[in-house]
Order: sequence, then structure tokens, then C-alpha cells
Amino acid sequence: MNYLQILNIIRIFIKEKIPSSLSPKFFEFENQIKSLFYIGSNYYCPICNGQFRKFLPSQYREGLNIVCPRCQSLERHRLLFLYLKMKTNFFKNNLKVLHFGPAHCLERIFKKLDNLKYITADLQAPNAMIKMDITDIKFQDNIFDVILCSHVLEHVVDDQKAMAELFRVLKPGGWAIIQVPIEYNRAKSYEDNKIKTPIERKQVFGKDDHVRIYGLDFLNRLKTAGFNVKEDNFVFSLDKHVIVKYKLDIDEKINFCTK
Repeated sequence: MNYLQILNIIRIFIKEKIPSSLSPKFFEFENQIKSLFYIGSNYYCPICNGQFRKFLPSQYREGLNIVCPRCQSLERHRLLFLYLKMKTNFFKNNLKVLHFGPAHCLERIFKKLDNLKYITADLQAPNAMIKMDITDIKFQDNIFDVILCSHVLEHVVDDQKAMAELFRVLKPGGWAIIQVPIEYNRAKSYEDNKIKTPIERKQVFGKDDHVRIYGLDFLNRLKTAGFNVKEDNFVFSLDKHVIVKYKLDIDEKINFCTK
């Protein structure tokens, strides 16, 4: 029995015995231990500052080693983190932030920042501070300086209502980064409300919990909700060596939205 099999047995035991609120702490510790087996100098994660000989395979993108062994970040998380650090006031100014669908690798850092009043929300994610439907946000108008929403809207049936809600709670002069997976060879997004079962959705949309495939018209959807949108090819402002070493996706663009 190897160490991964032993860790898996421990994981199952812990999951059954401890409260769900403590599970993230255990899995964070587990990843810290596992990452020791991947220490090297080929790749670097800017979120956890880990250096590794390789990254791990992704369950979402077959055939690609893109997962940080320590913090479990994906390409899009690392790119967003770099963008926030290099091109925004996120780490400097006093800001009220709403983060929908927060990845743990980012959340654990953001909630420690003294300059932020940081609130996470999701309908299902157990780590979210508030259980809330993105199409019915329980906050008053014009209250948040910043909104982060990455790879959430492709799961939402009424995405236009969700975008309108995000726009409503954003302050005038505030900004939002709203990301979704986009097929850039597709002019128009595809959705069909007759496709409802997980099996059908996986066959048509690629994942069993997706309800559409976004195309180039995604930016127009954001504009229809009221946002001013700048599509930023931020990744190409970085050195080619950095793109490779940090394992960044050259097809991921940053949608910087303002009100």
C-alpha cells in the first residue's frame, strides 16, 4: 500500500467523523503533505508560492497537468490572482468584496487581508460564508466595491438575471471580474432549456452541471446587464517563461466590468 492509498483511507475516515466545517482544514493539511512529493523547480504557483517539478492532472481538462499540488489552484485561479495583484487596487485599498463561487485557494488568502471586507457566497459550496442564489442576491443596491465571479454563470439557468443582480449590488465606480469558459470559435452561445438531465448536459455542454456553452456574445450579455466591459488579454503581457512556469491558460481573457 503506497502513501496515496493510505491518505485516501484517512480522508474517508475523516470525512465521516469530523464536522464538514473542519474538512477544508484537513484537506489543506493533506495537500501540504502530498505536495512534498512534487517539490522541484520546473513550475511555480504564485498563490501559495510553491515550487514543483510538476503539476497534477485536472479532472476538468483531460490530459493536462495544471493543478497546483499544494493549494489545488487551476490556471484560471493563478491568472486571476496575478491580475488582481498587478493591475488592480485589490490588495491595497479598503474594499467591500463579494466573491461568488470562491475557490478555496483564493478564499483562504483574501479573507486574511486587512484591507478587505470580504464576503463569499454560493448556493451549494460548503465553504461559502453565505448560502445565496446569484439570481436573488440578498443585499441592497450599490453596496460592493468589487465583485468576483469566476466560472459560475455557466451553471445558472437564468444568467441574465444573475448578471443584472451583480450589476445592481455593485457600487457606481466599482468593478467586477466575471469569468466563464468561452469557446472563441463560437459566435453565439448555445443553450436549450429542454436539456435538463445530468447525462444530457454532459453530452451537449461537456459537463453534467453546465446549462450552456458560451460564445463570443458573452460580452454583449454583460453589456445588456448594464456593465461597461473591457476584455483584457492580460496573459500576453506576461513573459513567455512566466506563462509556462506558472501554467497559465493563454485562452483565458479577463473580463473587467465597471459600473
